[in-house]
Amino acid sequence: MAAINGSDDFGKRAAFHRLNPKHLLIVYHSQRGSTGRMAQAAFDGATDPEIENVETRFMRAADAQPEDLLWAQGLLIGTPENFGYMSGGMKDFFDRTFYPVEGKIQPLPYAVFISAENDGTGALRAIRRIATGYPFNEVAEPVIAKGDLTETHLDRCRELGMTLAAGLDAGIF
Repeated sequence: MAAINGSDDFGKRAAFHRLNPKHLLIVYHSQRGSTGRMAQAAFDGATDPEIENVETRFMRAADAQPEDLLWAQGLLIGTPENFGYMSGGMKDFFDRTFYPVEGKIQPLPYAVFISAENDGTGALRAIRRIATGYPFNEVAEPVIAKGDLTETHLDRCRELGMTLAAGLDAGIF
């Protein structure tokens, strides 16, 4: 009898999970296209057919609103490195959303991808500093594409998207 009850409990949990998918927000800014290609690769990974119960919103930073962060249970942030810092478009997203969501969100698991002409560390440092105030918890190593974008960088972005979505799907974060 215990095995049957255990199976019933598992079936109920599985049904609940299917009816209540997790939510992943991918928000990015791109001017010359590299970060946009990285974002698309992350989206492709996050929406892999093997990941069944995660809804993903794929948004340019200028279009993302506080409501999108309130919806999200996980976050992928993409930015080019501009003058050793994140892009103005990504900074604008943070500026517009911080106070409207302050105190209203649980800590969100997040990860970062950066298209960098230099080394990307200034942009990453700025994002990490801002992330602590939201609160966001970094759950994966950032992908920093230094110089020209390669297929290896795009593969790492696909893997990053898949990692975040699979982690949400499995209840790891």
